[in-house]
Amino acid sequence: QVQLVESGGGLVRAGGSLRLSCAVSGTIGGINAMSWFRQAPGKQRELVAAMSSVGDTNYADSAKGRFTISRDNAKNTVSLHMNSLRPEDTAVYYCQLINYMLGVSPSTYWGRGTQVTVSS
Repeated sequence: QVQLVESGGGLVRAGGSLRLSCAVSGTIGGINAMSWFRQAPGKQRELVAAMSSVGDTNYADSAKGRFTISRDNAKNTVSLHMNSLRPEDTAVYYCQLINYMLGVSPSTYWGRGTQVTVSS
């Protein structure tokens, strides 16, 4: 069974930095795209950053220039380095994995999230 576990959230002052990590456990074949989403209170979950299996990246406009997504395929981890944090970055951050296997519909897995709170 595939499980995703996020870590690294916490309380930080505006302008500070945090590094989130997502560890993937379980046997999974095929190719995988990994992403970070966030959900603030009263708002919909939104994409923050994504990385394909070959390293292509995509960022939300709000994250461009401040956040960097990276992955270590050998360790089955994906990280999100967040700099210049703003109070509006406060949210629960979720790790997502989409698994693609030939002849099978893609499977989507989520972590339980980690809270990031940015104080002004």
